[in-house]
Amino acid sequence: MPKKIIADKVTKIFPTPRGQLTAVEDFSLEVEDGEFVCIVGPSGCGKSTFLRIVAGLIPATSGNIRIVLDPDSEEGKPLNNIVFQEYAIFPWKTVKDNVAFGLEMRNVPKEERYEISLDWIRRVGLTGFEDCYPHELSGGMKQRVSIARAFANDPEVLLMDEPLAALDAQTRAIMQEELVRIWESDQKTVIYITHSIEESLLLGDRIVLMTARPGRKKDSFQVPFDRPRNLSLTSTPEFAKLSYTIWESLQVEVQRTLLVGSQSPDECV
Repeated sequence: MPKKIIADKVTKIFPTPRGQLTAVEDFSLEVEDGEFVCIVGPSGCGKSTFLRIVAGLIPATSGNIRIVLDPDSEEGKPLNNIVFQEYAIFPWKTVKDNVAFGLEMRNVPKEERYEISLDWIRRVGLTGFEDCYPHELSGGMKQRVSIARAFANDPEVLLMDEPLAALDAQTRAIMQEELVRIWESDQKTVIYITHSIEESLLLGDRIVLMTARPGRKKDSFQVPFDRPRNLSLTSTPEFAKLSYTIWESLQVEVQRTLLVGSQSPDECV
């Protein structure tokens, strides 16, 4: 498969009151077109910082990132969309208008953008809630709106920063299955940030581990499980064995983070 995202020796250094802080250092990653890559690492290792650099929200200090455009892509199609842990939807807009927002910004005609919006509302299981406002929705439903909006805008790349982390355990399990189903129907190129090895095995094609700060690439694991997937996969011996293998590689980085002690706000990157 052709490369879709190419990150070459990305480094990010932040100025802090106590001097320079290196969040990410010489981090390289190639993601194939249509690949679902999960990045896992200890808290503060620079996972979210790297994702924001890919999204163009903050600049890299050194190194470069390239997203390879689809030559057949329609004019005005966004390069990327990002889904955050927080419910980043507009409280004054209905579900239908929230999902259609990116299309509206691209000047897609109203009838067409509502048709696309309603299709994605159906695909995330929110049919019947089209005219509801965010305050009328549960946390899981709000995050479905965020995910539907990202997919509806049809970006070249979808970036997801722990989008299910704020949900309770039961809702999170349901949303993991929903996200698997949605992605398998569309197969968008995805970089997905998570702390959960189990979640990354359920969702991803490949898992990339980062070291404790400064975040570097430590290891990479191909996920061998066939698609389509559902939560029953998590009960298999093969799933448990691979999960533990990944944890063995990751645990020393988690221990290194714990030894540092509590982090001040300017270190949480």
